Amino acid sequence: MNRPTIADIARRAGVSKGAVSYALNGRPGVSEATRARIRAIAEEIGWRPNRAALALNGRRADAVGLALCRPARILGVEPFFMELISGIEAELATRSAALMLQVVADHDAELGVYRRWWGEGRIDGAIMVDLHVGDPRVPELERLGMPVIVVGHPSEAGSLVPVWSDDGAAVRETVEYLVALGHRRIARVAGLPKLVHTVIRDRAFDGVCAELGATEHVTVHADYTGEDGARATRRLLSSPRRPTAIVYDNDIMAVAGLSVAQEMGLTVPADLSIVAWDDSPLSQVVRPALTALTRDIPAYGAHAARRLLTLIADGEADPFEDEAARLVPRGSTAPPPAQAG
Repeated sequence: MNRPTIADIARRAGVSKGAVSYALNGRPGVSEATRARIRAIAEEIGWRPNRAALALNGRRADAVGLALCRPARILGVEPFFMELISGIEAELATRSAALMLQVVADHDAELGVYRRWWGEGRIDGAIMVDLHVGDPRVPELERLGMPVIVVGHPSEAGSLVPVWSDDGAAVRETVEYLVALGHRRIARVAGLPKLVHTVIRDRAFDGVCAELGATEHVTVHADYTGEDGARATRRLLSSPRRPTAIVYDNDIMAVAGLSVAQEMGLTVPADLSIVAWDDSPLSQVVRPALTALTRDIPAYGAHAARRLLTLIADGEADPFEDEAARLVPRGSTAPPPAQAG
C-alpha cells in the first residue's frame, strides 16, 4: 500500500495542496475550521510527514522567491533584470541561500506562486518587483505574513519593506543637462504608465521641463521592448515639430530609437540627441555610444537581498534608499541643430 501523501489529503478535503501545507505546518492562510478538518483527515488516513517535510518544518528553507510577470523571451535581452538578479544571487550566495525564480503570466499567477512556495515551506521570503500604483499584491502579501522586500517607492509599498532610488532627481539632472545644451523640444519614451517609478518620472519630467522653459515637452508610454520603442520614436520623429532630444526609460528602447533615427536620415547627435536609462554594455557598444543614466544595478539587487535576509532572521528590516542614477554624457548628445526653434 502506498504511503498517504499531501495530495491524498487535498483530494479528500476538497482543497489545494498549498492549503494542506498551511494547515499541517501551522501557517496562516486557512480558516481554523479548515485546518481542523485537514488535520482530522490526515490522522484518519495515517499521514505522517517524511524527513524532508520534518526538516522544512523545523528549520528555514534557505531560499527566497522572485516571480517575474513578463514574457520569458524578454528576460534574455533585458539587461536591467539580468543585472538585478545577478546582484540578488551574489548576496544570497554569501549566506548559502538559493533564489527560486519563476516567470508568470499575470499578477494573480504571481500571488499563486508565492502562496504555494510559502505554504509548502519552500521559501523563507520573497522580493517583489514592478510595483504598481494601488498594487493589489501589497495587501495580499501583507495578509500572507511572509517576509517581503519591495523594489519600489515606499509611497505604494504599504507595510512591506521598500528598497528604492530617487528617480525624480535623475530626471531633473537629465533635463537640466539637455536644456543647458540648448534643447527645448524634449520628448520622453517612458515605460508602462501603471508602474510607480514611471509615474514618478512622468511627474518629475513635466515639472522640470515647465520650470526650465522646455515648454514643448511630451511623454509617450511603451512596454520596454525594442519594437514598441521604435514605434514610439517613429511617431515622435514624424511630427511637424519633432523633438531635438529624446530620453528613453531603458536602453533597449534607446538603441531601437537610435536605429529609427538613422533609418529616417537623421544624424545622432547633430539632428537628435538620445539619452538612455539604465546604462549597460548595450549602451556603450553602439555608435555613437549613448549618453545614459547609470547606476550599480547588481548592488541594487544585493541591497534588496540583504534586507530580506535581515527581515527573515530578525523579523524587521529598515527601508533603504539607494543612490540615484547619475548622468554619464557620451556621444549621443550635443546642442540642437541651429535651425531648431
